[in-house]
Amino acid sequence: MLLPLQIIVIVLTFISHEHEAIAAYVPPYTSVIAPVHKHTDAAKPLYSVQIMTTYVNMQYLHENFLIDIDAPFIWHDCIIQWNIYPGSCPANTLCTSPVSCEEFQCTDVRSSYSYQKPYCSPPDNSSTLPGWGYCTCPVNVVDPITGSCGQAMLNYDDFTVNTSNGKNVFTGSYGFYPNAACAPSSAFQSFPANVTGVMALSSSPYALPAYLFEPLKKVVGLCLPSTLSTPGVLFYGNSPYYLLPQSDVDVRSYLSYTPLIKRPDSFGYFIGVNNIVIKKRSINIPANATTKISTLDPYTILRTDIYNPVIRRFSMVTKRIPTAKPVPPFGLCFSTQGGLRVPDIDFSLPEGKKWTMSSANSIKQVTKDVACLALVDGGATSEPAIVIGTFQMEDNFLVFDLENSTFGFSSSLLRKQTSCSSFNFTLVDSF
Repeated sequence: MLLPLQIIVIVLTFISHEHEAIAAYVPPYTSVIAPVHKHTDAAKPLYSVQIMTTYVNMQYLHENFLIDIDAPFIWHDCIIQWNIYPGSCPANTLCTSPVSCEEFQCTDVRSSYSYQKPYCSPPDNSSTLPGWGYCTCPVNVVDPITGSCGQAMLNYDDFTVNTSNGKNVFTGSYGFYPNAACAPSSAFQSFPANVTGVMALSSSPYALPAYLFEPLKKVVGLCLPSTLSTPGVLFYGNSPYYLLPQSDVDVRSYLSYTPLIKRPDSFGYFIGVNNIVIKKRSINIPANATTKISTLDPYTILRTDIYNPVIRRFSMVTKRIPTAKPVPPFGLCFSTQGGLRVPDIDFSLPEGKKWTMSSANSIKQVTKDVACLALVDGGATSEPAIVIGTFQMEDNFLVFDLENSTFGFSSSLLRKQTSCSSFNFTLVDSF
């Protein structure tokens, strides 16, 4: 009896050590990463993130998704098939599996997390697939450029992204499997060229952050590029962030943080702004005013009662600069023939924090000789009262920390001799 007992002890010891080794394993990556591209060929400047969607002929296919930090779920150009087998999917088309109208995800998305627009017709359960014994799950989608309503089919998707330690992009990949939605190709006619999807980065349970798990932390790092030629970067995970040429400086050392404010009617991100400061003079913000961060609005929008005093103050401190005829949508423009030096605009936040908008983020060159203050009058009833647009976010490193419900911001990286287009995307082996 002794020998079998010894064998059992040895086996149990081996299993114990194996479990300890698994528990002690620390992956080489701290985040996943994807390039971010700027587009100016649509009705307004927009930004996309590139994701790997399917593996065909020994390589991944890539798709560009419009970045929307307010969208309730991911949707893109694809078709659903109930029985996917080799050769069944049309060439150059992404095929995914359907969600049935009888599954809980269908009811959940429709009732709680769908696009809530009064002009969208409520979806029904009348659609089916050939040979499919169940009804499919149509859901409403809204074109983020035109605002028009359409329908897509909820599915089981399969995406892949590269891993990173914040400094390098690894050859190793990370897969995630969201309930996204398939829309027809015609739904993307207003989108920039080669952009065929919407990547939801909101707090919704069906947005990207809900589908990425340990060891990744629920932290989105977003750096929008100001140039078309070189991409910016999207991180997901509590990683250090390194940008060239300061390859030994963690960008997190540049960040200040302010609380994220939750609103029951939105999955987007809101912060508190106490006042706007221009050359030591404060413009007070009403206590009930809310400030939204947007990746779809190109310029910061201010409600009229905030916009007018900001314009008056900026006009006063730049009165030596010759003005030019306003170029819509802007209300204050300058002649740049003699050069243009303007003061910073500080958004004062709770706990003494401030988000500084330097001239790179406040002045938009619209013609060779005319530049304008890149703020837009939102009207007397604009809600939210302030919307921070993408021009003000370019070359700023932003962090949406869903773990701690905080928003991190760097102000302009150009003053740190780097930019959002300075990440090293060269692939390296992770081992």
